[in-house]
Amino acid sequence: MLYGAPDREAAWHRLSDYWDLIVVGGGITGAGILREGVRVGLRVLLLEQNDFASGTSSRSSKMVHGGLRYLYNLQFRLTRQSVCERETLLREGPGLVERQSFLFPSYEHDQFPMWMMETGLRLYGWLGGKWRIHERLDPLEVQMMSPGLSDEHLKGGLRFYDAQTDDARLVLRLIREGVATGRAVALNYARAERLLRDEQGRVVGVVVRDVETGRTAEARAAVVINATGAWADYLRRQVGAEPRIRPLRGSHLIFPLYRFPVFQAVTFPHPDDGRPVFVFPWEGVALLGTTDLDHDEDLDREPSITPQEVAYLLQAARAYFPALGLDERDVLASFAGVRPVVRSRREVAPSKESREHVLWDEAGLLTVTGGKLTTFRCIALDVLRTLRRRLPRMAAFDKRLSALDPAPSIDEPLPGFTFRETLRLAARYGVDMLDFAHECPANERERIGRLPVHWLELRWAARHEAVRHLDDLLLRRVRIGLLAPQGGAQYLPRIRALVQGELGWDDIRWEQEAASYVARWRAHYSVPQTVEETALS
Repeated sequence: MLYGAPDREAAWHRLSDYWDLIVVGGGITGAGILREGVRVGLRVLLLEQNDFASGTSSRSSKMVHGGLRYLYNLQFRLTRQSVCERETLLREGPGLVERQSFLFPSYEHDQFPMWMMETGLRLYGWLGGKWRIHERLDPLEVQMMSPGLSDEHLKGGLRFYDAQTDDARLVLRLIREGVATGRAVALNYARAERLLRDEQGRVVGVVVRDVETGRTAEARAAVVINATGAWADYLRRQVGAEPRIRPLRGSHLIFPLYRFPVFQAVTFPHPDDGRPVFVFPWEGVALLGTTDLDHDEDLDREPSITPQEVAYLLQAARAYFPALGLDERDVLASFAGVRPVVRSRREVAPSKESREHVLWDEAGLLTVTGGKLTTFRCIALDVLRTLRRRLPRMAAFDKRLSALDPAPSIDEPLPGFTFRETLRLAARYGVDMLDFAHECPANERERIGRLPVHWLELRWAARHEAVRHLDDLLLRRVRIGLLAPQGGAQYLPRIRALVQGELGWDDIRWEQEAASYVARWRAHYSVPQTVEETALS
């Protein structure tokens, strides 16, 4: 149970307990702090105003990587941290974090010639403890590895390896492992409405509002951590702090693999501004991204890709894969997320802003923001080190502990599953999923169409994973909303038969949830009706 209690009501009534940490924000940073906090003996309450991972942490580029481009911004510390964490997660998260090959095609008149890229890759490898992580490819090899890639002025290419993940499932795994210790509670749709202060003006807790019922309660702790990412300034204003966050939007397009057949990641500079663009296979689709723009809209409104961003990404795809003839009609889905970037003291382009995390202690409110998906554990440990004096009973860090709980040993696959599929289920949902799958009827062990998703995953998530709304289930627990045409609307009748009883919804509630989900998908995950055929300026 993701709440860390038998049900939501039991979790809500535990708000009155006294906590060592209250973590506001249920994305990767908050989940990482919860996981590391319970390791050192702390009692942790995590609050998320929407659904777990519903902000930036389900809308990332899905990469667990060192950020090769950060080397060109001279962010060596961040790159080294990221590369080391990538290797740790690859070792400890098989089935959830997977190695991904990357291909850099090289063309005449490129801004960065091949020798410069090769120098960068040598440094990239050295930061991770390896001198050579890449191989040179001739033009024919590049074309064989990436069908449809333009061969005009192609000189060759370079191949190296990073990793990819399902970002929302990684967040959910951290929360699940944390609350399983019995020392943590995690509540979604629970908004930290107001900070509580003591007589000296120090933050000592929060007023929590149940977003669904409107009821409120007070929760108190030795430390309140603001881990709300791009939303960090909301709580900081309550202690009189000046805004420091520069929200940046990154948007992506998803294509069926038959229309955009890629077998490893391919990265290339955009023909207009030279920004790196990539496409890679993820969960049976092709993911193309990303943009990097100032996001000036209300952060409480769900972000969406704009027509200009669609045109920008399609322009890059057409320039490097002209034979595919891609247009907006080929797009399966889209998504946009807002990055929590700390504003520089001087005006710089969005892509030049630092991605390193920062900590601010303001009137007892500890804010942590910035950073990358890959470095969530480094961020969490920095937070806990900062709190050592305020939490003297905190146990010492054990550097031998893994980032994730050990994966179960799988001697043979589940009936009807391959070894890979069995490992995937255990890595995403926990070892108890394997017993659950054994008990499910054969038709629930089938895949949903051609998706790498099985029907039983929907029932499991509805029963065990704090699903409050249909979009929680289809956009974050099981990623049908990103992988199937029209967000999986064709599957809704069978999904209803599987999960309506598990969720305790009557027919009226189901119809409301289904209509709301379809409307949300069309507004925020489809392609805008008017796509301007002009690139971003």
